[in-house]
Amino acid sequence: MILLQSHSRYLLQILSNRVQNVEKGVELDSNWVEFGDIRYHIQASMKNPHLLLLSVSLPTPPPETVFFGGLPLGAIEAVKAAYGLVVQILDPPRDGFNLTVKLNLTKLPPDEENKNNLLVKIASLREVVMGAPLRVMLKHLASRTVAPDIDRLVALVHRPTESFFLAPRAEKVTVVFPMRFKDSIDTALATSFLQEFVEARRTAGLFNAPPCSWSPSPPLELKGAPVEALSANAGFVSFVLFPRHVEGNKLDKTVWNLSTFHAYVNYHVKCSEGFMHTRMRRRVESLIQALDRAKPDKEKAKKTGQSRSFKRLSLKEARSGLKS
Repeated sequence: MILLQSHSRYLLQILSNRVQNVEKGVELDSNWVEFGDIRYHIQASMKNPHLLLLSVSLPTPPPETVFFGGLPLGAIEAVKAAYGLVVQILDPPRDGFNLTVKLNLTKLPPDEENKNNLLVKIASLREVVMGAPLRVMLKHLASRTVAPDIDRLVALVHRPTESFFLAPRAEKVTVVFPMRFKDSIDTALATSFLQEFVEARRTAGLFNAPPCSWSPSPPLELKGAPVEALSANAGFVSFVLFPRHVEGNKLDKTVWNLSTFHAYVNYHVKCSEGFMHTRMRRRVESLIQALDRAKPDKEKAKKTGQSRSFKRLSLKEARSGLKS
């Protein structure tokens, strides 16, 4: 199985090229979309080539989630803590975007390794912003506490008008994903994939992984959640996180894996569908070849028919033939 990278490869490519060719002062204006829900816009002028404006548009939050100033809980603090003086948050953001930041390339570290690491972190802006509220709660789990003023059930946005849920406790945090798919084939494949996913967790090599379960109906942790948020045609997946899963360097990986879990499942569903289509096409091609081999060769059949033909001879020709 393939795990998705936390940084935007396209954004990292743009930033790396800009750092290497900043003296050329080329104008830059680019838009793109990733994961089908995050829209980026990066812009730079010839007048100030070392300054870049990066804007991000987040998925439309469902009613049950809470946004502050168009951003998830703790997003501003997370951006400031992650990037320091290199990034300045602009208020208000550009029209049509939730966040706009100004990047100052002159404040990047002089050391090449540290510079590249910071560029990768800037390219991971989606993880920093979208994973901010999840990070806050998991940090409290690492210290075995519960964040103050947090409800018993917290809804976090991860797709347009869709959310997943957290049930925070001092000793554990339960994360529940309602899995929804538009296509009936995707729904069937995802249901099968998730059931196998849960079974794979029980193998000896994954003993330390978070406990995982799948259910066709909402689990008890979602009691009190809005009815419209509980419609899931591919069931519900639950993870139970303990302090050992978020200690030290594990926190960043856990936040990213949970933030992109639906995209991870959707990726493997599409790969499975493509693999089956390839197998079906190969099978059809082999059957066509078998049918082609079973067809009689017209030229051979014609020659065989001609070799068995005979000519009617006259009595005189027959007698001359016998004499010879």
